Amino acid sequence: MNIMLFHSTYGLRPAVEAAADRLRGAGHEVWTPDLFEGRTFDTVEEGMAHRDELGKDELLKRAVLAAAPYSDRGLVYAGFSFGAATAQTLALGDDNAKGLLLLHGTSDLAANASVDGLPVQLHVAEPDPFETDDWLTAWYLQMGRAGADVEVYRYAGAGHIYTDPDLPDYDAEAAEATWRVALGFLETL
Repeated sequence: MNIMLFHSTYGLRPAVEAAADRLRGAGHEVWTPDLFEGRTFDTVEEGMAHRDELGKDELLKRAVLAAAPYSDRGLVYAGFSFGAATAQTLALGDDNAKGLLLLHGTSDLAANASVDGLPVQLHVAEPDPFETDDWLTAWYLQMGRAGADVEVYRYAGAGHIYTDPDLPDYDAEAAEATWRVALGFLETL
């Protein structure tokens, strides 16, 4: 598979590159665009402030420009938290998308969003301060109405970005379970 993997508001950190290497080791081609142009952050608050300073439109433009040269190959869009939201937006707008792998995040859906059986897999902490139960229920129903084939995996007691070993949220057991399931998902596409 060809995978476009977007970073979180922490920026393009070593954990994102390690995830890309793990995916490459499983035989996938992976791109990790740097939407923050080299900036990384130590706290989610700093990263979110930078994201807000750049603005949604600019970040979406950067993501589209990063993915556009590869879209005709049929991409799997993937991302961490903010990057998952970005991946979701691009996947729902790309008729060639082969799948959507969301790690720690989701996004609003346009009222007219429509996909034809797009395979979607979400991995999220339970509870997650950024992905509440009510939000996830509404998101799941909206994705289904849009035509996506959605699987949701919850990890009790894990922190928000529990796959990054350099963050306080890290949960080794949940991270390994996530990668095992995610790699299996990618094999089915």
